[in-house]
Amino acid sequence: MSTAPPSLLVEDLAFAYPDGHQALFGVDLRVGRGERVALLGPNGAGKTTLVLHLNGILSGGRGRVSVAGLPVERRNLPEVRRRVGIVFQDPDDQLFMPTVGEDVAFGPRNLGLPEPEVAARVAAALDQVGMAGAADRPPHHLSFGQRRRVAVATVLSMHPEVLVLDEPSSNLDPAGRRELAEVLEALPVTVLMVTHDLPYALQLCPRSVVLDGGVVVADGPTRELLADADLLARHRLELPYGFDPTRV
Repeated sequence: MSTAPPSLLVEDLAFAYPDGHQALFGVDLRVGRGERVALLGPNGAGKTTLVLHLNGILSGGRGRVSVAGLPVERRNLPEVRRRVGIVFQDPDDQLFMPTVGEDVAFGPRNLGLPEPEVAARVAAALDQVGMAGAADRPPHHLSFGQRRRVAVATVLSMHPEVLVLDEPSSNLDPAGRRELAEVLEALPVTVLMVTHDLPYALQLCPRSVVLDGGVVVADGPTRELLADADLLARHRLELPYGFDPTRV
């Protein structure tokens, strides 16, 4: 029986912005090692505020957050940020170097790793996302779906324990969506996926958590939650027309 601490542990997290807007009202969330969890909820539910607490971008509210047993507090931030990789919705927020390889090398170089180790991590991360031949290409020459996969590689090169994805399927065509899903399904990391794309949540995450009004309103098997029409309606979550989660 493993007694390893969970990848993510959020306890009674409450947070208000400086303008007084209260975004979280006591959130509890536990994500075990290797779990894949979708974070669902309408716009304004507090999902982004919660995610930004996971690697210490936001702090100062009530409650506690820890990553693999390490409290998210100032003295631990370098290690926490290595362990929790956030892939933002717009890959261009993460790709700013002249070539794909330099983008993926940026984090490991910042850790002060020797160049042979950096090169090995770049090669492995690009291979993991199906972009092995792209190291010398300028990011702006890639398709949107390829850029999103390279953005995932920039996080994987840091050897994170947790991958947090913000709306990973947004703006992807069907082929890009499938390619990204194949990449994510093969990764040996804990995944927290923030999404409005309920079929993608069902495909990739056995468990889902619904956040609304700054509190967790549901937590359970994704298929069961998506089959609960009243729950979806109450929290402004919409399945595509004709999509039946019980038949997929």
